[in-house]
Amino acid sequence: MYSKEMLESIAKVEANRAENTVMEPRRMTAEEKEVLLATYHPDYKQREFSVLEIGPNKGDKVPTELAELLQASSRISEGDVDLENPDYETDVLVIGAGGAGTAAAIEADNAGAKVMIVTKLRMGDANTMMAEGGIQAADKPNDSPAIHYVDAFGGGHYAAKPELLYRLVTEAPDAIKWLSDLGVEFDKMPDGTMVTTHGGGTSRKRMHAAKDYSGAEIMRTLRDEVLNRQIPVVDFTAAIELILDENGKAAGAVLMNMETRELRTVKAKTVIIATGGAGRLHYQGFPTSNHYGATADGLVMGYRAGAKLLYAETLQYHPTGAAYPEQIFGALVTEKVRSLGAKLVNVNGEVFMNPLETRDVSAASIIRECSDRGNGIKTSGGYGVWLDTPMIEIKGGEGTIERRIPAMLRMFGKYGIDIRKQPILVYPTLHYQNGGLDIDKTGMTTNIENLYVAGEAVGGIHGRNRLMGNSLLDIIVFGRSAGTNAANKSKEVTVGKLSLSHITAYENLRKEAGIAGETVSPKLLPTYTHGNPVFEGKKKAF
Repeated sequence: MYSKEMLESIAKVEANRAENTVMEPRRMTAEEKEVLLATYHPDYKQREFSVLEIGPNKGDKVPTELAELLQASSRISEGDVDLENPDYETDVLVIGAGGAGTAAAIEADNAGAKVMIVTKLRMGDANTMMAEGGIQAADKPNDSPAIHYVDAFGGGHYAAKPELLYRLVTEAPDAIKWLSDLGVEFDKMPDGTMVTTHGGGTSRKRMHAAKDYSGAEIMRTLRDEVLNRQIPVVDFTAAIELILDENGKAAGAVLMNMETRELRTVKAKTVIIATGGAGRLHYQGFPTSNHYGATADGLVMGYRAGAKLLYAETLQYHPTGAAYPEQIFGALVTEKVRSLGAKLVNVNGEVFMNPLETRDVSAASIIRECSDRGNGIKTSGGYGVWLDTPMIEIKGGEGTIERRIPAMLRMFGKYGIDIRKQPILVYPTLHYQNGGLDIDKTGMTTNIENLYVAGEAVGGIHGRNRLMGNSLLDIIVFGRSAGTNAANKSKEVTVGKLSLSHITAYENLRKEAGIAGETVSPKLLPTYTHGNPVFEGKKKAF
């Protein structure tokens, strides 16, 4: 499967493996990390960002691809739908059916609210389903939420909103118990004690996992709970615009059937945005580990309605995306592979960084190795470095890979690569949207009442970089919180006259700023073929 040049490099990896297994480069100093990130991390490439000309974050920079969507026209005009006779009415409208959306719906239902979920694909078509490595929680005797806080705060460059991070770490143990009680099959020792491992940037072993398909196991359980509760789910139906009431409060959404393009309206007392990430915008041309529908829809709808963004210029490029073979280019190679003992090795068979550096530092180190240092391995799609997976069996014993990361074994095995015997090629892949809509500790946006946000569409929980395992945690902690708080808030809400006047107001801002072009948003789906005006987002569909 590997080329002659790759095999020659593998021979060097094998020759050094015994030494590399026990050798670890020192951790970088804070100053060294700052220089590395400023030089090589994609977030620091100023030419790849644009300054917003309109909206609540006017003057801030965001990725150019996102700026185009944030400042685009709506897919509809103010008069395209009948707001006097909404098609659906509910207490809590949840937009998105991944981990955050389903967790929110379950807890809103627990709180006695009438709940409705809408999702542009199917329930579970989400980044949650694709998360592999695990979920953090400080629930062992040698750990504490305070230590978890310090790890996460430092890993996020001290930029997280303290009140959000506090909730994340202090509610983590209960989140694990909640999932376990619902039926999530976490890895356990024979005596029932949960198995925990390290992740990049963690000072304690607090990663709880279900082998290497943790997100799929969590999503399976949440989906079953939604179905068992008979919470209504409208699938293959995208929210394309928020509805506000005459007082500027969130009051529902305009929906579009993804197959027929028919429009429907929902009147709601509270709304929860749980639309996930943005990887399918392929910032800076990077491949992505994200699911097909990750196109920043929630950020676009919230922004046009007047919600503020926080840290929208920060993204996470997972250091280990598959770089070869090309059929799985960009697919996630879980950080758990490294926590089990595999190390990153260059073309000369040299370990070039400590295996437990944070994700942004690890990604920048790989980019440096492949660019300025010229130590990458040439692939059909560019360059990569080796992740020496056979080290896992040397450290953990024969059978460790099949027992702990079976999904990785199967994924590469389909292409003739046995990761128990051969290293794999990796390169950073666009993975996570660190920034998003700004919320308070209840989950409500800071400047639109009755609009809540949960999951990857939130900004501020992790700061400017996220540690492994804290995303599966935040969808549970903040999904549950948003569901409970939105349900309780709905009990005191009287919805005013429904309005889409913000669409017209935003279009006027575009004209005043001289923003031209036919782009409409939200994007809804990535464009890999030409000729589909509905999803290309280059002219109005209606």
